Order: sequence, then structure tokens, then C-alpha cells
Amino acid sequence: MASVPGATNIGSQGGSGGILARERTIAGPGYNRWWVVPAALAIHLCIGMAYGFSVFWLPMTKLVATADPAMCSNLSFTAALTTTSCNWTVPQVTHIFETFIAMLGISAALWGGWLEHAGPRKAGFIAALCWGGGLVLGGIGVSMHQLWLVYLGCGVLGGVGQGLGYITPVSTLIKWFPDRRGMATGFAIMGYGGGAMVGAPLAVALMKHFSGVSPQGVATTLMAMGVIYLLVMSAGAFGFRVAPVGWKPAGWTPKAADAGSMITQHHVHLNRAWKTPQFWLVWLVLFLNVTAGIAVISMASPMLQDVFGGKLAGLTEAAADLTPAQKAAVVAAAAGLVGLISLFNSLGRLFWASLSDKIGRKNTYYTFFVLGIIVYCALPTWGHMGTAGLFVISICVILSMYGGGFSTVPAYLADLFGTQMVGAIHGRLLTAWSAAGIVGPIIIASIRQAQLDAGVAKNLVYDRTLYIMAALLFVGLICNLLVRPVKQSEFMSDEELARERALQHDASTATGKAAESAARGAFGVAGVVYWLAVGVPFLIGLYIALAKAAALF
Repeated sequence: MASVPGATNIGSQGGSGGILARERTIAGPGYNRWWVVPAALAIHLCIGMAYGFSVFWLPMTKLVATADPAMCSNLSFTAALTTTSCNWTVPQVTHIFETFIAMLGISAALWGGWLEHAGPRKAGFIAALCWGGGLVLGGIGVSMHQLWLVYLGCGVLGGVGQGLGYITPVSTLIKWFPDRRGMATGFAIMGYGGGAMVGAPLAVALMKHFSGVSPQGVATTLMAMGVIYLLVMSAGAFGFRVAPVGWKPAGWTPKAADAGSMITQHHVHLNRAWKTPQFWLVWLVLFLNVTAGIAVISMASPMLQDVFGGKLAGLTEAAADLTPAQKAAVVAAAAGLVGLISLFNSLGRLFWASLSDKIGRKNTYYTFFVLGIIVYCALPTWGHMGTAGLFVISICVILSMYGGGFSTVPAYLADLFGTQMVGAIHGRLLTAWSAAGIVGPIIIASIRQAQLDAGVAKNLVYDRTLYIMAALLFVGLICNLLVRPVKQSEFMSDEELARERALQHDASTATGKAAESAARGAFGVAGVVYWLAVGVPFLIGLYIALAKAAALF
């Protein structure tokens, strides 16, 4: 994608800067806006492997063949960070996921403002270096059996790459698609949801291939995937082009804002936006939607097995004793649910975000919360009735809305705060994801354990949790109801807006009629190639997810 035609020749305009500079990415007449979408997908499909990292947990607990179980049984977490003679436990390695999700929100919040000025090419390339390099460093840590180095590489450095890579396309896509904000961000963020569908099968295949090179093949696989992701994300970063100031789609005219309209044509600076009540209400809306969804994601497989047990193997009783073959059938069915979760998490991002262009962002979140409350309250009933099919369908609906919440919120922010600094504002908002990534799993895991300790039957231990999730969604419904248009006093003045655009080196770009006529290139062969480059891997992952899901039926 580095050779995308249609870039403006900055040298002829008096601009300056290296190859990564934002002013070197302003689109020229030969560029088509649909080319920027696969560039965004290339980055999000790579960092979306975050959802598939669980394929490494069990292999990472079997790296030391000579470990003495008796000696290692009481190994503390601190000792596990540096031991070379004991295997790690699943809880010790799963904290890697929590680390890079926390770093995602922190890095997006810290560097979102810088990203707006630096542009998507520089930010995307740095994200590639951090995510790809972090996996390579994590692979080195696995080969040395130093857990602290795995945390530093995959967790901390990789998490920075996650944060920068996640928000890199948002502002660019929204400015290219002012007429379809939700659909544009839905396409990109769909890639994050689908990254596990592509990356997890690739990781499993590579671990099998490299099992003779390194223990379980984990170290070599992490390093190989790091290099692959570095190359693919770099190609996406160099494929980005930003819209000239004043550009708009041919024949499109922004609707005149009515009094009380939720969509503004003005812009709010980052330093003001995060201090408004609207920001924190939307923060809570995202936090509560994600908390409920991620709680189900974190326990979906064991929940299905606990609630339905032997019924998944064709038996009439959930608690019936199972033969090894029947246990394998239950596990396969649960794995099928995980495949469906990946599918609905991904496709829901595009569906709901695109729908929000038609019905509005606020109404879309109303739908999430009202429908979510109904579905969460129905899940215990489906479990009691033994209707696994309805239970699975309900979980899929929940996960589609979980993904839809992520893809709709950037357009919601653009509606409220304008497009000038929406990427930076979105970065601050993603701290809600980091918080929910901790709170959601803790709630469902702790309540499940408390119920088991109290002697509650396995197939009933999730009832209380699901009702609590419904209550959280009701709070989210109230928060969404309270969102109002931003006050006029919060908008940037013309002077402030001009200063902000100057920091982005937009002052020298075409405006008026010249901008409107720019970037009208045909889709052409180049567009087909770019879309195939990201579409084929996605479709392969989709096929694998559907094949796994077939075990449920």
C-alpha cells in the first residue's frame, strides 16, 4: 500500500517534513476514499489478535519439560517472573492480556492529541513497531523463560502498539466519510473484532510447525507473528492519506443543524472536551456496555459447559456423568461458541455502526441497552429450560452489541464534539475499555466462585451475575438519556481552529472548490488489490470460525 497514487506533492507547495510527516500524506486528485479503508483494516486485523491470545496460555504452561511439580507448586507470582526451572501457571500468563488492554487505554489517552498532529502514517508505523516488536521481544522472553520480559514485550510495549494502532484510523476515516461516519469506523473496528479469527488459527498452525524448534513452538511463533504484523501494519500505515481541508463527497451537503441537534458542524478542543458532562456520560455508556459484554466473553465457554453440560453431548440430563468421548463433544461445542463469538463480535461492529448512520448514535445505544436488558434477563430462563439454541443465539446478540458499542462510539463523539480532534477525544474515552476489562471479568468470576462456595448448582451459578449485568445496562440507559448537545461556549473559535489546523500542517492545503474537486480518483485495479489483500485473510478466518461453530449444531 506504500505506493498508493494520489498523494499531494508537498515539495511543490512549500511544505516540508520526512516521509512519515502528516503533510506528506494529504491526498491528491488521483486518490479514492475507499482505498483508506483497507489501510485501516490492515492495522486493526493485526492488533485484533489481542482477542485470540488465549491460544498461547496452555502451551506457555508446558515449556519446561524437567520442572518438578512438587518444588514448583507454591511458586509466588514474583518468583514466577524470573524462574527458569518451573513452569508458569495459566493465571500467571493470562495477566498479559489485562496488561496490554490496560496499556491500550493509557497510551490512547496519553498520545491521542499527538496523533492528531503527527498524522496516521507516523502513528500507524510506530504502532507497527510497538506491536510487532513487542511480540518479538515477548518471544525472546519465552525462549529465555523470563516472564517479566514477556510482560514487558507483549504486555507493555505491545499494549502501546495496541492503543496507537486502535485510534490511528478513526479521525482519518471520519473526515473521509462525513456522510457515513458510522459505517467507516465500523469497517475498521470490525477488523479488530475479526483479528482473532485470522490470528488465532495462524498462531496454532505456526506453533505446530515450530514445535521442533522451540518448546511448544511458542517463542518462534511469537517472533514470526511479530515480524508478519510489523510488515502488514507498516503497509497499512503507508497506505493512509488524509482528506484536504474543505473536502466533501461529491453531491453531499451537510444537513443544517436544528436546535437541539446531536450533530454539530463545529469543533471542541480536546482540552475542553474531556471536561464536559457529555464526555463522561458517553464514557459511562461505553464502560457499562463493555463491562456487561466482556464479562460474558471472559466466561462464555465455561458458562455453556456449566449450564448445559451433558445436554451438549446429546444427553437428557446436564449433570449426567460423561464418557471421554462425550466430554470431548462438550468441549468442541464450547469451542464452537467461541468461534461464533468472534464472528458476531466482528460483524456486529459493522452492522450496528452502519445502522447508526440511519437511526442516530443515541438511538443505537438505546437499542443496545433495552435489547441487552431483555436478553440478559432471558438467559437464566433459557438455561433453566435447557434450550441451548436460544442461549447461544442470545449470547451472539449480546456480543454483536458489545462490538457495536466500540464501532459506534467514535461517530457519537464526532457528532457531539466535531471531527477536528475526534481521534484524540476517542483516545481519552478508551480508558473506559481499560476499566471495563478489569471490572467485568472480576465481577463474573468472583460471583461464580461465591455461588459455588455457597453450594449453588453449577447450572445456576450465573443467574445472579446475568441479572447484575442487566442492572448495569439499565444504568447505561439512563446515562445515554442524559446526553445533550454540547454548549456553544465549548466550541473552538475560528482563531483556535486555524491554530489547530496549522499544527497539523493543514494551512497549506487546498480549500474551497479546489478541495472539493480533490481526491476523486476511480476505485480501479488498485482498489481491488487493496481490498483483496485484507479481505482474503478475513474470509479465511471467517470460514474457520464458521467451521468451529458447526460443532454447536
